[in-house]
Amino acid sequence: MTTWHWRYERADGSLVEDATTVVTEGFPAQADAETWIGEMWRELLEQGVDAVSLLEEDRVVYGPMSLHPTA
Repeated sequence: MTTWHWRYERADGSLVEDATTVVTEGFPAQADAETWIGEMWRELLEQGVDAVSLLEEDRVVYGPMSLHPTA
């Protein structure tokens, strides 16, 4: 089964691995991952995550995508 997951990044491109809302087991479908990020982006931003990239297994589907609101 394909696993979809988010990679959490700081503004400088380094990885964030210590955010308490980080999901490590992945999602069964792209839509599930996108729904989750739509609900959790504010909390991730508060924990120091500046951007996310969506991965299917090890392949980057898109990103990095900023979590900061546009002005």
